[in-house]
Amino acid sequence: MAETVARFDNRVTSYVRGRPHYPAALLACLVAAYGLGPRSVVADVGAGTGLLTRLLLTAGCTVHAVEPNAHMRTAADALLGGHPGYISRAGSAEATTLPDRSVDFIVAGQAFHWFDPASAQVEFRRILRPGGWVALIWNVRRETGTLFLAGYQALIEQFGVDYTQVDHTHVVDADRLSRFFGADGYTQHTFANRQSLDLAGVIDRITSTSYMPAPDHPTYPALLAAIHTLFATTAQQGRAIMEYTTNLYIGRLPTHP
Repeated sequence: MAETVARFDNRVTSYVRGRPHYPAALLACLVAAYGLGPRSVVADVGAGTGLLTRLLLTAGCTVHAVEPNAHMRTAADALLGGHPGYISRAGSAEATTLPDRSVDFIVAGQAFHWFDPASAQVEFRRILRPGGWVALIWNVRRETGTLFLAGYQALIEQFGVDYTQVDHTHVVDADRLSRFFGADGYTQHTFANRQSLDLAGVIDRITSTSYMPAPDHPTYPALLAAIHTLFATTAQQGRAIMEYTTNLYIGRLPTHP
């Protein structure tokens, strides 16, 4: 667990600058279809630097940003600490520090694949109010479709340190989600999302990824050179477009294991 939490210690600045936000359509869905609103109390578990928390706060919610990594939590506090609905918590999916039956929604953006599912399910049942929702969310990067997207994926496969072991697309599947949500299952929604990045943004985006070499890794200079080449050959008017599908998996947990 400690190793997992520490994976982003030296990537926080790149994470803040390089990671995509979540689309407004995601929030609109949570509001219209699931009743998220100003009276809602939300636990954003694995909140990181607060990218999803910031979107949720625009709905007027109270959001407990639960994050085990002190560096990432500090970045979120700097960004959102002045917001009246924001509450920062040093906790994890398995031990949120929240009281029993205290939240209406539990959300996790880019985080569920780091959780211990069985322990997290127990903790989530404890803190959810009756009828509460669990929403698991990922921005899934598109790997093909443009020369830039294909070239970026090629860099991931060439330089990735433990890509196949930790990328969420390799460790989360329908069976795992079905076991987590139980007999009542879950509903999936999808939304389009994109980033327009300059060269510095592309460097931050790839450096923010835990399975890629960090700046102190011996292969980082070669990765950096390859990014420069990719950007020079694929960018248009000084920008590269990173495209995503944002996946929302939402449901209610079984009352018993």
